[in-house]
Amino acid sequence: MDRREFLKKSTLAAAMAAVSMADRTGAAAAPDKGMPTIKLGGLEVSRLILGSNPFWGVSHKSPALDEEMKRFYTDERITAVLEEAGACGITAVVSPPEPRWLELWPKYLSKGGKLKLWIAQCHDGPDKIVAEIEQAGKGGAHAAFIQGGRADEAFEKGNFDALRSWVEKIKSFGIPAGVAAHLPQVHPELERRKFPTDFYYQCFYTVSKGATYRSEERAKAIETIRQIEKPVVAYKILAAGRLTAEEGFEFAFSHIRRKDGVCVGIFIRDGKDQIRQDATLTESLSALQL
Repeated sequence: MDRREFLKKSTLAAAMAAVSMADRTGAAAAPDKGMPTIKLGGLEVSRLILGSNPFWGVSHKSPALDEEMKRFYTDERITAVLEEAGACGITAVVSPPEPRWLELWPKYLSKGGKLKLWIAQCHDGPDKIVAEIEQAGKGGAHAAFIQGGRADEAFEKGNFDALRSWVEKIKSFGIPAGVAAHLPQVHPELERRKFPTDFYYQCFYTVSKGATYRSEERAKAIETIRQIEKPVVAYKILAAGRLTAEEGFEFAFSHIRRKDGVCVGIFIRDGKDQIRQDATLTESLSALQL
């Protein structure tokens, strides 16, 4: 084991020990040294961004789990996750501008919510996405991006003009604009075409019908992330719950650069401490890149 590998393993062990100690003692959730940040255009956000798929019943596992997530996540439980994430140093959450979210988000902020930044994921069909972007811009989003499925479709059909117009629509609200993708070839092509993006979201897996979450897909995603100079947020780093936090975070932070971040959703039915664990891993593994 070389020195870097030793430091990585030691730091990971220390991070998990810190999580275990906090669980036993009831210590404050916030990591000791503070959450590292990245820049999405002019917006500074925590390097770990809270995902919202579990809030809306998107498990990428089974219809039964989708329904369970929908039933579990009442507005009160969503608010509890936001508060716990904010206490752990997470400053930003991703969510589509759904009617329920557009009602819940300002209520949360008005009550002094700790987590202050909303990044909108615009995912509606091509005939409705412009209206959805307007909802996000007028609803208080601090940044927005085009959802991966929409971008993949535009790429495969060669609809680059439409995709560019959606990015420009986001920027018309004076907020950072990005594009997500599952396919690893999308973002390099958008950069070649000089898209006016401020950041990208890259899925670790293609998440196609019958997806098997293969390691080869993750390797291709990493190749894409490492060739993009703009900030890239990696998502599905835990393979939709198929990997442990230790496995997924260690791999992600061993391969992304310091300018890049990760986005992870939380299903607190399986343990509220997941939020603190993810935050502690982000802080500790980021320290190896400084």
